[in-house]
Amino acid sequence: MNLKLKNKTALVTGSTTGIGFATAGSLAAEGAKVIVNGRTLERVEAAVAKIKSDTGNQNVYGAVADLEHAEGVYSLTSRFPEVDILVNNIGIAEPKAFNDISDKEWLNIYNVNVMSGVRLSRAYLNKMLKVNWGRIIFISSESGVQIPAEMIQYGVSKTAQLALARGLAETTVGTSVTVNTILPGPTRTDAIVNFLKLTAERQGISQTEVEKAFFTSMRGTSIIKRLIEPEEIASLVTYVASPLSAATNGAALRADGGVIKSAF
Repeated sequence: MNLKLKNKTALVTGSTTGIGFATAGSLAAEGAKVIVNGRTLERVEAAVAKIKSDTGNQNVYGAVADLEHAEGVYSLTSRFPEVDILVNNIGIAEPKAFNDISDKEWLNIYNVNVMSGVRLSRAYLNKMLKVNWGRIIFISSESGVQIPAEMIQYGVSKTAQLALARGLAETTVGTSVTVNTILPGPTRTDAIVNFLKLTAERQGISQTEVEKAFFTSMRGTSIIKRLIEPEEIASLVTYVASPLSAATNGAALRADGGVIKSAF
């Protein structure tokens, strides 16, 4: 299927690893011009080189910027003032008991997971509306619906993304600009792999045993009973980024392996 993404310019935040990296690679494979974002030059350059090598697409560019703060967003949008597709993927998570989460940590996760998307959408949405085409996609999480007790701060930030995306979609009435949210389930990213590794070390069992127990206890409603690969999320993101998804706007689309036990 031709997703008609050739020569569209896409910015994928937090795209040196995991879902962001897979999404940047998938968009590049479809012929889009892709901007890879990360916090260090070394990781950005490595990701850009790998995507170019894997896809043959040489229109892949690096953008080093820490999007936790307004200054980082400004530096990024100053260098790339217009994009056709914005994928708000950057995010952080840390399992922690509620009473141990400091105000500073609450503000940190809110700035990274929510305010980066607020600021970038503010920079690009009006320009998309002016040319009457654009895609803004938030990478939220099933944790935005089923708030995990072990990291409530993460769940709250992911719920905020759902509200933000839906509200922005309401500003696109009658245009060809869409704003949607993707809700991945437990995905084989660095964060969850490290979580499983630490749990295995703490309990003195193998990582495979921890992963199996994870889908029995912590995510017992999973239908597929395995971690989702980042490329499986990227496939959905790439479709939503394409002109073929024009009828999908203001939606929260699940790629959660059935973790959310709901027909809708």
